[in-house]
Amino acid sequence: MSDTTRPELPDHLSIDPRSKHYVAAVFEHDIGILFNGKERQDVEEYCISEGWIKVPAGRTLDRKGQPLMIKLKGKVEAFYK
Repeated sequence: MSDTTRPELPDHLSIDPRSKHYVAAVFEHDIGILFNGKERQDVEEYCISEGWIKVPAGRTLDRKGQPLMIKLKGKVEAFYK
C-alpha cells in the first residue's frame, strides 16, 4: 500500500463537516486515533500539537441537538489503518 494516495493527516481534525478543521479527503481513508497509547473509536475532533481530543459526553445533547463534547488532554497520535 502506497502513502502517496493518502493526504497527510492534519495536526487538527474534526469529523463535523461544518468545522473549519474538517478535511473531506482524509475521511476517504480509514484513520485511527491513539490517545495515551490506547486506540479510541469515539473521537470527534483532535489536536496533536495541543494534546487533546473531543469525545461525546454520554448521550447528552446541546441545545442544537448535537452531542455535548468533553475535551480530554493527553498524548494524541493519528494514523491510517
